[in-house]
Amino acid sequence: MIFREAIVKDISQIQVVRNAVKENMLSNPALVPDSDVLYYISHRGKGWVCEIENNIVGFAIADLVDNNIWALFIDPEFEARGIGKQLHKIMLDWYFEQTQNTLWLSTGFNTRADEFYRRQGWKEAGLYGTKETKFVMAFDDWKQKP
Repeated sequence: MIFREAIVKDISQIQVVRNAVKENMLSNPALVPDSDVLYYISHRGKGWVCEIENNIVGFAIADLVDNNIWALFIDPEFEARGIGKQLHKIMLDWYFEQTQNTLWLSTGFNTRADEFYRRQGWKEAGLYGTKETKFVMAFDDWKQKP
């Protein structure tokens, strides 16, 4: 298992993982074109991938412009191996080295992602739209996490 910064040539495999998920699925994959992924990993923030045998099985992207987690997805065949937790840690460590601004994300109600973020110390901050919960992570809360 290799964790590393995402690069341009990873985008096609990132899209495969994004479209393989069983929860928080895109209603239309065309809503997130390759150009958006490139923009987020190269201009708005940074991304990371997990590779197993030269295949990307998970990725995470943090957005410094809007102070949010733009993406954290794991290929369903590779869930429950600690990949999401490690990508999450790498991403939040990097984010809070750049800024102390509170970070936010949203995810579907009653999903495994919802449970995951709660276990990682995110605090519920209300609704995001009509189908998602908004969570926040403050700098001090992250730095105090064991």
